[in-house]
Amino acid sequence: MNVRRRLRKNWERVRTEPGLKKNVTVLALLLVLATAAGSWVLGNQRFTAPWADRFEFAAEFEAVPGVAPGNGQEVRMHGVIVGQITDAHVNDEGRAELTMSLDPGYDVYDNAKLVLRPKSPLNEMYVEVDPGGAPGTKLASGETLPVTNTARPVQVDEVLGHLDDQARSALTTLLAEADVALVSADETLPAGLDQTREVAGDLRPVLLELERRRGQLATLVTALSDISDAVASDDERLTTLADGLSSTVRTIAGQSDDLDATLAQLPGLATRLASSTKAVSDLTEQLDPTLRDIHDATGTLPKALKRIDSTVNRLSTTVRVARPTIAHARPLVADLRPVVADLRQALPVAARSTARLDPATAMLTRYLPDLGAFIVNTHSLTSLRDANGGILRGLLTVNSTSLPTDALAGLAGN
Repeated sequence: MNVRRRLRKNWERVRTEPGLKKNVTVLALLLVLATAAGSWVLGNQRFTAPWADRFEFAAEFEAVPGVAPGNGQEVRMHGVIVGQITDAHVNDEGRAELTMSLDPGYDVYDNAKLVLRPKSPLNEMYVEVDPGGAPGTKLASGETLPVTNTARPVQVDEVLGHLDDQARSALTTLLAEADVALVSADETLPAGLDQTREVAGDLRPVLLELERRRGQLATLVTALSDISDAVASDDERLTTLADGLSSTVRTIAGQSDDLDATLAQLPGLATRLASSTKAVSDLTEQLDPTLRDIHDATGTLPKALKRIDSTVNRLSTTVRVARPTIAHARPLVADLRPVVADLRQALPVAARSTARLDPATAMLTRYLPDLGAFIVNTHSLTSLRDANGGILRGLLTVNSTSLPTDALAGLAGN
């Protein structure tokens, strides 16, 4: 009752005293404006009510430069603000430890990654959180992540602290020259940026192709890792392979005289191959009209392809007929497998020895069909076959005028 009487008395005074009512009205308006302004400021400063249900956890850092708890420094997940830094101190192990408060609905796991990053050139910091996930374990409120889960940016003064006087002087000179170069940047820089844009456009297909093949590259790297692990764990097979290579090298070393003799013949062979190459070049010039005729004849290819299709159908029948023969050949293949295993050990060394012969043999192979035809055509005068199959090659006539006189006399005596 006393409070009500006092309020009634004060209200009567405000109403009756000249100017007091106006002053009270202005004061009330000022209080309303101050309350609204304070609410807006606190809202933009991420004010957290003491009764709010929030998730708090801590994390150890090697250093936390530029962190000032209580100033609304942010905690972000994937670029979204989800909380703020509430405390920073040095723990019992001598490491910097930050305490962070997150909004409800955000979980952090023990495999999370935290990075302290600058928000502006003034070194205003925030914490970027990768919350992690399965198979990690969800953190309980108040738990602390170790320093292995965190990282911090390298400060400029840390880089400069590792430079000697000459390096600092050179860096100062470089910055001065860069300042001079940037004076005319409005004239020279646009052209450079245009060229950079062109280069980026040229590189875009490459980057897109790498992005498309990212899965294949990852599979390749994984396969190479598996192969490395398998090779490293099979010492016995590696020893056997090394012994086989050693024996192969010794065998080839014993044939060095033959190899030297063969190599001595290579210069003459090279000369003959050069002349053959010239002849082939002349032949290609003569083949050009033939190739043009072949190009003109391509109109008849569809009919030939239809005939080839029929031939392929017949070949499928032949394959089915040949299957029993292949089945009978399998025991022979099984008997050859041990020999193939021995050859596999010797082939790598032999491949290195014969690599030098590749250019010569590559040029000789072009003449093998002509050489085969020559051999077939000259091995017999009466043969009815050549390299392309049966053909009536010629007719040998023997009579009294074609035989030598001595041979006729011998026949008459018998």
